[in-house]
Amino acid sequence: MSALKGKITDSLYGLGWGAVKKLPEPAATALFRTIADQVWKRRGKSVLRLESNLARVVPDASPERLAELSRAGMRSYMRYWMESFRLPTWSPERIKDSIEVVGTDRLAEGLDAGRGVVVALPHLANWDLAGAWVTTDLKVPFTTVAERLEPATLYDRFVAYREGLGMEVLPHSGGAAFGTLARRLRAGGLICLVADRDLSASGVEVSFFGATARMPAGPALLAQQTGAMLLPVTLSYDSTPVMKGIIHPAVELPEEGTRAEKTAAMTQQLADAFALGIAEHPEDWHMLQRLWLDDLDPRGEPT
Repeated sequence: MSALKGKITDSLYGLGWGAVKKLPEPAATALFRTIADQVWKRRGKSVLRLESNLARVVPDASPERLAELSRAGMRSYMRYWMESFRLPTWSPERIKDSIEVVGTDRLAEGLDAGRGVVVALPHLANWDLAGAWVTTDLKVPFTTVAERLEPATLYDRFVAYREGLGMEVLPHSGGAAFGTLARRLRAGGLICLVADRDLSASGVEVSFFGATARMPAGPALLAQQTGAMLLPVTLSYDSTPVMKGIIHPAVELPEEGTRAEKTAAMTQQLADAFALGIAEHPEDWHMLQRLWLDDLDPRGEPT
């Protein structure tokens, strides 16, 4: 990213956090829906990639149905950004009233046992809102990681935003994050990771909607190494202002196999749980990048 483009991008995000949260909510909702529709109509690379990904999720969809899904997908994506820009101003009561979660007993079980919990989520609906609910309503602190963005000032904005919601944020790159996450888990803590897309090109191959994709090995490795519970979580929107969440049954640790084999089996279990949530609400899956191996170049890198 050029210095000028980076400065413009950072300024736009800064404008979002500074101005959008001051708008009346109906005005903000209408504005971001209009932005979503305009972006969708332009049929740029991100929209076409989203539509291509949705074609994997809904393979029998007609072109008209895929267009409907991608338009709904852009509206869902912009709802995520509208909410995220406004989240720092929401009261704990507003956060609590904005999400309903099924399966909280599973999370409580792991934390009460003192064994630590790894929560793994796909890019569904608003994972930042889910995190804010954990820290404000459940009053449970947690640690996560964030991809280093360019320019560095933009990365700093995201870290400050998430730390302001009560999260401990570690940089994805650099190699030190894994050790810190393991220490948090051994102390009985909570780790939350968005885990449906591998950023290192060295993840675990999984079967995902009938084709091979890579997902991060980290959640499964952390659970194996520390004895923590590994919980898949999926999120979704509907026609109400309240986001829905499901905490799925814990991923099982295989009794036999090498470390790599156990990691592969556990990551496949995660992928299967993610697929359930995505298939139920494909329009809320904000995957605007290449994911499946046959969509990547021969070196396994995005094109």
